[in-house]
Amino acid sequence: MWADNETSEDLLGFKVHADLLIDVINDESVLPVTIGVFGDWGSGKSSILKIINDQLSGKDENDLKDGTLVLYFNGWIFEGYDDAKAALLESIIEKFDKHKTLGNKVKDKTAKLLKSVNWMRILGLGFKNVVLPATAAYVTGGATIIPSLLTSFSSITPEQLTDKLTRDGAEEYLKGLIKDDVEEDSTIVREFRDDFKEMIDKSEIKKLVVIIDDLDRCTPERIIENLEAIKLFLNVDKTAFIIGADPRIVRHAIEHRYKTDSIENSNDPESRNNRIVSDYLEKLIQIPYNLPKLSDHEVETYMTLLFCKKELEDDFSNVLKAFYEYRETNRYGVFGFGNIKDKISEDQNLRLESSVSLVASLSSIITQGLNGNPRQIKRFLNTFNLRKRLVDVAKISDVKFDVLAKLMVLEYSSTSLFRKIYEWQAIQNGIPNEIIELEELAKELDFETIKSNFSIEWGSDKIVKWLNVEPKLSNIDLRDYYWISRDQLTSSVSGSSLIPEHVRVIFKKLKNHGSAVLLAKAIEKDVMTITNPNDSQSLIMLLERELIKQPEDETIHKIFIEAISHNATDFVEAYTRVIKTINHKVIPFNLSNQMKNAQQKNVRMQEIITLFKGDSKISKSLKQD
Repeated sequence: MWADNETSEDLLGFKVHADLLIDVINDESVLPVTIGVFGDWGSGKSSILKIINDQLSGKDENDLKDGTLVLYFNGWIFEGYDDAKAALLESIIEKFDKHKTLGNKVKDKTAKLLKSVNWMRILGLGFKNVVLPATAAYVTGGATIIPSLLTSFSSITPEQLTDKLTRDGAEEYLKGLIKDDVEEDSTIVREFRDDFKEMIDKSEIKKLVVIIDDLDRCTPERIIENLEAIKLFLNVDKTAFIIGADPRIVRHAIEHRYKTDSIENSNDPESRNNRIVSDYLEKLIQIPYNLPKLSDHEVETYMTLLFCKKELEDDFSNVLKAFYEYRETNRYGVFGFGNIKDKISEDQNLRLESSVSLVASLSSIITQGLNGNPRQIKRFLNTFNLRKRLVDVAKISDVKFDVLAKLMVLEYSSTSLFRKIYEWQAIQNGIPNEIIELEELAKELDFETIKSNFSIEWGSDKIVKWLNVEPKLSNIDLRDYYWISRDQLTSSVSGSSLIPEHVRVIFKKLKNHGSAVLLAKAIEKDVMTITNPNDSQSLIMLLERELIKQPEDETIHKIFIEAISHNATDFVEAYTRVIKTINHKVIPFNLSNQMKNAQQKNVRMQEIITLFKGDSKISKSLKQD
């Protein structure tokens, strides 16, 4: 099994991206700069940031390599903190304060800056959450985080202060005291920037590099807090900020923060909301750097190295060195089994041969099915290995692992078609005739007949390519393979664990829509604009599983019905599958009106309405008895 952790061990050939960004950072004429390393969930952003961190950092935290101070900040770790903005600011200041060499030089500045951060926390979180409890602690003899108020409190007795704090005007009273000490929030910000610049100058470092990772795992509120903290340092000399994030998640967070009540065309790039988001990002990120998806050759190389790492353990360093040397002269070719045979023992060759040959045969459809995404590839291989172990434990004979792997590609790239094959084989003793027909048509590249006889999805380029790749599934008994994969058929985490974070965000937004109007807007903006069919299938899979678990949940039904009324792709088929499997008696009858309204916009809604026959409340409401 392979751990799903970021690493500076470069199995992706991504060092070239890290080297490019380091070259930019080392150009003093470019500083100050904020760089956005953008890519999908699991695309390798964190690995690149780790490489940058390791190459710019000294041997230990007190060593300044080439006069550069580096801070690696994981935004997700501070997700539970009261103020993520303050957490980032404090981490940067404390990096100076605790540094063995720099600490004494800037002690006065770090102390003042930390006090400024406390004020920002107070002003940002509000008086009820911070100031009132802190003042109450002072009154009762406890500690307080607001030493600046002590002077104001010295002219009033604790009894008088307690009386003021228990009245309705307590908040206004404290606001008045704070205004005497701090006139405006902007004053603190301006002073903070000036003090920070002075601290940089006094420290005599050449540059400060702050690397912010896992920002896209945070809630929208925390994302904005971190971005607002970064804005404080814009145009401060000798600074470089590198942010790793999925841009779709960041855009969603900005939209969430600056949402308006006006109804507008969400697809219009010049709409007010879209301009706010774009302007915000353009001002914050001077250099956006988008990571490319892995090519077929890169996927084959990556999987080869993963298997080598698992099988060779300590001897893997020789293979990794050979890979680095190979990439210096060949950026496009496959670093495969032929490149490592003379680097390992005969016994190691035998252990690797079957795995690497499997990689070579499946790399193209894995690339397409998993979007060339390193995390999805690694998790796919982990699940594949787990199922191989199940074969051994269950003592199942005659299982061909290339057939298992091929079916798994379909399982993760198109869950609905994977389930369709399951239905076919379940009623045909494991050997579905439909697969024989599909493979014959795919061999002739007869897309139109496939779409006509089966469905548009079966006739897509991706699926036809999957049908044509070896091994073929015709005349193979698939019962054991589906028994091995039964976890996926009973709502396992194997498939959902591969769902990108931005799809989960859409799912949560739909589920918590709040009103019919907001749901319709969310379908139009977030579902109808999905361009990646894999993202669409992932979203549908989440909705299907949720409804199977809770068929009485009116919210999920409404999402399906609204999506169907907007003619969203594959939602009719998905909703049909669910309706056929769940208990109609628990479906809320008041959904009937929404179903009838949806039928006026999409005639295929009638296909679902006809499924409601019997004595259930929903069927009676639909008058289908």
